[in-house]
Amino acid sequence: MIAGVKLDIVRAANGRVKRVVYPPGFRWSTHIRPIVGTEYCMHAHVGFLARGRVQGRYRDGCAFEIVAPQVVAIEPGHDAWVTGTEAAVLIEFDAESDTLHRFGLPPEHRHGSP
Repeated sequence: MIAGVKLDIVRAANGRVKRVVYPPGFRWSTHIRPIVGTEYCMHAHVGFLARGRVQGRYRDGCAFEIVAPQVVAIEPGHDAWVTGTEAAVLIEFDAESDTLHRFGLPPEHRHGSP
């Protein structure tokens, strides 16, 4: 557990299904950036926000808000944080290093992309 984030992972075929529980007050730039050393989260997140509320901002200034229950596709190059007093629970599907290719996502957020 890092920064209070709980993670359950199950391997499925050529990918993984993850349940990630982000605690209230969690912010990627505060809690994870010092560990990974990048300015923004450079991972794609594809899945379903089952509980909670998350806000975020891409490097280019585009902002997003996700309120459960909602499907999500967050491109690389973002900061995100949990808002409110409830933990955010994300069910995420990934193919590890091949996630971008498999889901057809760009290597970094481009203004106006879906």
